[in-house]
Amino acid sequence: METSGNYNIKGIIETLLFISEKPVTIDQIKIALDNISVRDIKDLIVELQKEHQQRQSGMVIVEIAGGYQMLSNPQYATAVRNFYKTRHKEKLSRPALETLAIVAYKQPVTRADIELIRGVNSDGVTAHLLDKELIKIVGRKDIAGRPYMYGTTKEFLEYFGLKSLADLPKMEDFAKLQDAMQEESAEAGAEPPVESSGEESSSPEAEGPSEEISEPSLQGNDE
Repeated sequence: METSGNYNIKGIIETLLFISEKPVTIDQIKIALDNISVRDIKDLIVELQKEHQQRQSGMVIVEIAGGYQMLSNPQYATAVRNFYKTRHKEKLSRPALETLAIVAYKQPVTRADIELIRGVNSDGVTAHLLDKELIKIVGRKDIAGRPYMYGTTKEFLEYFGLKSLADLPKMEDFAKLQDAMQEESAEAGAEPPVESSGEESSSPEAEGPSEEISEPSLQGNDE
């Protein structure tokens, strides 16, 4: 039942399920095979399901919408999400990397601290890094207005392949990393990041209403 000429019928069925982006019906499988009954096809699919289950395969065969489809095993969903995250890293712009370096080396820092060093409004880039979970709010500074203070996250360590903050390179090496990432992004023809390379747009909602009216911008007199 499993062979037809030099072909393994079960292997053919598995291949059809693997290459199809949609559920494959019994009739569709039958068209691809010669002299194989519907009953035999169903039996072979059941065998494949059992084999995948017994060896805890990374793939499972499920019955969906009148057909069968091969899907990733939900048992390994966490690993898949982590892999997807590492394979799809966004190439950060120079303003984002510059701001990230300031937070990494000076943390905890306020937005005004960042702007004093950069010399430019950093609302947009700070909001972008918060959205990417590369930085986080770690508290409020005990001064007038109680502005938010920022620090790096576990995702920051993962992004740069660091075990801990103790593994941070020297500041000048971080600058070289910026150049390398920019060149890599240009060679890959990546789309430009959402924040601009000059004056970032203000995004007060990312900071919260209390900081919108109380935190100084470029002067930093209170900090």
